[in-house]
Amino acid sequence: MQPFRKNVAIAIDGGGIRGVIVTRALALLEQHLGQPVHSIFRLAAGTSTGSIISAGIGAGLTAGQMHELYVSLGHIIFRKTLRSRLWVLCKYRYPLDGVEAALKQHVGDKKMGDFWSATPPTDVVITAYDLVENRTRFIKPWKTEYATWPVTRAVLASSSVPTVFPPVEGRYVDGGVGAYANPCYIAAYEAVNCLGWDPAETTLLSFGTGHFPSGLKPGEAARFWPWQWLDPLLDAFLQSAYDEQLQVVNALFPGLDFRRFQVTLREDIGMDAADQMTRLVEYGDEMGQKLLNDETEPIPDFRRVRRRP
Repeated sequence: MQPFRKNVAIAIDGGGIRGVIVTRALALLEQHLGQPVHSIFRLAAGTSTGSIISAGIGAGLTAGQMHELYVSLGHIIFRKTLRSRLWVLCKYRYPLDGVEAALKQHVGDKKMGDFWSATPPTDVVITAYDLVENRTRFIKPWKTEYATWPVTRAVLASSSVPTVFPPVEGRYVDGGVGAYANPCYIAAYEAVNCLGWDPAETTLLSFGTGHFPSGLKPGEAARFWPWQWLDPLLDAFLQSAYDEQLQVVNALFPGLDFRRFQVTLREDIGMDAADQMTRLVEYGDEMGQKLLNDETEPIPDFRRVRRRP
């Protein structure tokens, strides 16, 4: 693994219980460097499960501690009940009580502004979508508007996937509902334009939470009925948004040491698949080895256009 530069930032995608993959990879990084993630990253940006990990980094939790919490609490938060099985007849599958209780126990009553006033300060950027104002909110500790927000409120708002969890305060849902399920551009922008970091002195690590190919065969889509298009179109929108953020960072911050890490899932593991914990840990080991070996995900560069003679 190439050494990090002077300033180090991290961006973590959404993905529910698949956050296990990232926490396991980061735990291996801690072991390799001999220091906790809080001492490595001065900027952490996250969406949904990424917001949980980012807040944990800001609160001083180690990746090892966060990994243990994901493993031990996954079955509690995503407990299978009659509601979760008949979710189409309910407003949501799981209550937020388990997530809220875990956050209060391990993050406490911290306000977002506490991250910024700590020594050393940590910039923690959390995304949530505001249905009332129809816009993404970028919740930051140094912004007066959000300094007094409880960290628990910000993280719950970012993690409330529609139909999976209820909206927070009847208005805030998962930040990945918009274009920021992958928050790497937010992290790059924050580092360079808000914190004033020199790209030549900055390393940005971006983590996915596992990619599962569609599995469609050539010509299969031609036989789709209208309702069968829902999942492929949603997947296409999300994947395009993920890729777009990577390409934008490459295009707008060419001097940045930008490293993207992702693993390809060999089975479709849903965001609430706590029963797949063993496989998730294995994928975390795989991502950790990629991190330590600098096996980054290839990023298509849309700037390279072949001009006609």
